[in-house]
Amino acid sequence: MESTGKYWIPVFNLLEDSINVTIANPKWVKTVKGNKDDAKDSKWIGDLFRIRLVPGSFIPSKDIRILREYTRYRFKLVSCKSSEKNRYQNVFTVCNVALDAVVSDMFGVSASSITDYIVNADTFDPEHCVSLLKPSLKKKADDVVASIEGFQMSAPQKERAKFVKEHYDYLVSQIKKINMAIDILAKPFEPAINLLCTIPGIRCDSAITVLSKIGADMSQFDSSKRLCRWAGLTPGNNESAGKKKSVRITRAGVYLKPALVEIAHAAVKSKTSPYYRIKYERISKRLGKKRAIIAIARMILTAVFYMLSTGEVWNPVDLNQIDMPPELREKEVQKSLRRAAKLLIAHGLISPEAIQTPQTVPA
Repeated sequence: MESTGKYWIPVFNLLEDSINVTIANPKWVKTVKGNKDDAKDSKWIGDLFRIRLVPGSFIPSKDIRILREYTRYRFKLVSCKSSEKNRYQNVFTVCNVALDAVVSDMFGVSASSITDYIVNADTFDPEHCVSLLKPSLKKKADDVVASIEGFQMSAPQKERAKFVKEHYDYLVSQIKKINMAIDILAKPFEPAINLLCTIPGIRCDSAITVLSKIGADMSQFDSSKRLCRWAGLTPGNNESAGKKKSVRITRAGVYLKPALVEIAHAAVKSKTSPYYRIKYERISKRLGKKRAIIAIARMILTAVFYMLSTGEVWNPVDLNQIDMPPELREKEVQKSLRRAAKLLIAHGLISPEAIQTPQTVPA
């Protein structure tokens, strides 16, 4: 079947238990332009499938598909929640309230108390406003009052602020409920989730998100390179007449790619392991920060592939070279110095008496 929109899903649900269904990407089964209708399309796809020229799309098992629906819905709710936060802050900005310039989070305890007071009160009392501040924000009391004084908020604007805040609170409660439902659906995959959580930057919720996209069975993919290509993390190969043109990554992985990029950002800032941070710094010097973070995301997805295939915890082969203990690093430096000295002596560039290897090298 050709995967057009969502129309193939009901048919696939009926046939998946009885026969082997191949879902074909329209990109690989297009017919010649100007000679197209439904009957000829069907015949063309059948001819291609008969000679094994139709690569099947990855369709995970039903439990993974259900988990994927929940994680995608959570992604939409979180995005909507962020939009409501921006709208709520904009309500006060257009009313001459510059509280966001003083506090770091408009939805913190102190800021929420002040905004609720502004919206629900008919007058503004600076002393009462200061009494709402937590001890950590008391030192900025004068700045807080100065950012609010002179505000102009009419009754309809206050009503709009209440609407936005009510919708925001509703989204927060819905996200909590859907997180509980996702935890129940993810129970059968708990071993795989615990395995992925050994990777720096991956938490339980991000591990569930990754599993909901690729599943726990890596036999669906021939290699880690095919998985990375399916996720849209592989550079393009566009070369003609000896000239290499655009190598931009593809648009694939609409939901998986942002999740992996978010994990990569957390991994390069991890305080438990500097592995990905060191690799990120090396790559960003040559290619820039954006390409470096995509490279880290691909490394993480490659690690996920082999970990789910073998069942081993995260342990890169070059971990000791990057995150080396100080004692071992000092021994390696001493060994390198002795090799360099032997090379210089062998080529007659210096005499053996001129060599003076330091006893200790700072780590």
